[in-house]
Amino acid sequence: MKTHLLKKQIIITLCALSTMFLGAIAAEAARPITFIDFSWDSVQVHNRIAGYIIVHGYGKNVDYMFAESLPGLMGIERGDADISMELWADNVHEWWEEAQKKGNVTSLGMNFPDAPQGWYVPRYMVEGDAERGIEATAPDLKSVYDLPKYWELFKDPEEPNKGRLYNGPAGWKVSSINTEKVIAYRLDKNYTAFDPGSQTSLATAIASAYERGKPVLAYYWEPTEVMGMYNMVKLEEPPYKKDIWETTRGCDFPSVKVLIIANTKFARENPEITEVFKKYTTTLEQNNKTLAYMKTRVVDAEQAAVWFLKNYSEEWKGWIEDESVIAKIEKALEKEVIKD
Repeated sequence: MKTHLLKKQIIITLCALSTMFLGAIAAEAARPITFIDFSWDSVQVHNRIAGYIIVHGYGKNVDYMFAESLPGLMGIERGDADISMELWADNVHEWWEEAQKKGNVTSLGMNFPDAPQGWYVPRYMVEGDAERGIEATAPDLKSVYDLPKYWELFKDPEEPNKGRLYNGPAGWKVSSINTEKVIAYRLDKNYTAFDPGSQTSLATAIASAYERGKPVLAYYWEPTEVMGMYNMVKLEEPPYKKDIWETTRGCDFPSVKVLIIANTKFARENPEITEVFKKYTTTLEQNNKTLAYMKTRVVDAEQAAVWFLKNYSEEWKGWIEDESVIAKIEKALEKEVIKD
């Protein structure tokens, strides 16, 4: 009798464990593919481009989880989230190196080829702009070493015997880097590295000068809506060399790798989707224009993603081999309305 009861109890226990196991598998399968959103616009747009493809091309649900950089990356490493379309690897170098050693996170390739930063001037200063009736005021301005010749064009209202370089705001690491660059290029006699106070003020200084056709010299980076809205030229610097960078900063900024990363288990269990994102690549021009559209039309990341998919169809079709998936996405896009 006791043996019979024991066997019955074992069977009940095994059934319960089996049900729990199958339930866990079902719950995992039902969980949406989760993207990590960071605080900048471009990653949120790319996450939604990728999400649109997954939802409409592969019939899977997606979700977007906001997080600051390291907590979000660690969430992908743990498997709480699955993917993010932008990892600025050089900004979190130590974490990235360690995460790769552990094997819990994998790179699916580069989203765009580089993310340049440096000192910019409006193109009309160098080449003129016939449509706006603007003549070139600095036709020989190509390099940072040409700046002493043109300092008066950028005259600082607060120090009129010097030109003004709009620097990154105080508190940004690049603010001190640019100050060191001014000295390294022997520009400290001719220029001040001006603190604009905030990123908004920096962008406003560029926009205000550009829209009035005036000279402006400013630090900025790409991809951003500012670089999409305004035709700016990055001044040449000596090529990046590690020893120079680590001593005087008298060279170009180091290149920045922007990767697509995924939880390794997710990548292994979703090979079809993973292959799409291994081919996912965009250009700086496409990114700048998409972000400019987002800014000027005052739309959210989801609408900007649809704009990208509608305007760069040949680009995203090249990521997908399955024609039936492409057809599904095209059909979904036909129903989308975007702001002109």
